[in-house]
Amino acid sequence: MSRLMALQWLAAAALCSAVVGLYAGSHAPQSAANPARTTASAHAAPPAPPGRVPGAIVLFSGKPEELRNNWTRRSGNQPAAWKIKDGAMVAGGGDIVTRQEFQDFLLHVEFKEPYMPNAHGQERGNSGVGLHSRYEIQILDSYGIADPGSGDCGAVYGQAAPLSNACKPPLQWQSYDIAFRASRFDAAGKVVENPRVTVFQNGIPVQNNQEIKGMTGIQLSQYREMAKTGPILLQDHGMPVEFRSVWVLPLPPHGALHY
Repeated sequence: MSRLMALQWLAAAALCSAVVGLYAGSHAPQSAANPARTTASAHAAPPAPPGRVPGAIVLFSGKPEELRNNWTRRSGNQPAAWKIKDGAMVAGGGDIVTRQEFQDFLLHVEFKEPYMPNAHGQERGNSGVGLHSRYEIQILDSYGIADPGSGDCGAVYGQAAPLSNACKPPLQWQSYDIAFRASRFDAAGKVVENPRVTVFQNGIPVQNNQEIKGMTGIQLSQYREMAKTGPILLQDHGMPVEFRSVWVLPLPPHGALHY
């Protein structure tokens, strides 16, 4: 990795850390020592407003017009079918994608797992965040799992397990802060650098400048190859996972090149 690239990713990690600090009061990390897998909290905090970050684009803060104006169904330019409940989008009616495409970005997403004590594995609150609609950061009720794998919450799905289990119990709001660096191409259009991602879950780093080696399975047929830009996808896996306070900060490819 070049010195410039290393500096860029150090800056992205620092930005993620700073943004996570904005939510430290409402998203304090919780210990997963000896948790009960069926533990649920009946005390859900009210929806929080999106962070006041200069240049950020609010994709959803609880308003119906934001769902209507910023999101569509992933298959065709049709209105998103998700419902809004108490200021949160509830997955249902198919995956949704942003109308706008992005290259490099910092994405903030808050999500809440349903309480499904009789479900197991991938049937327990399954959803995901699709970066460029190609690369999934898994959402799942993985609370209490001692050794999470590449299919658990915080994973680059099927490729990279989370560095640790940062999950809260179901029915508690959680957050992702995701710094994504898109593929780089040469003049002939050949990929010369794969995408990379850093993920903080509830203020805890779960992916650290992780290389993404290819599609993770969340993509549609038109997204089978890496690209310079792409939409953000929220997955409907048939379970009522909730989302709120979704915003994205587009990042320039690099800072100033002068001293």
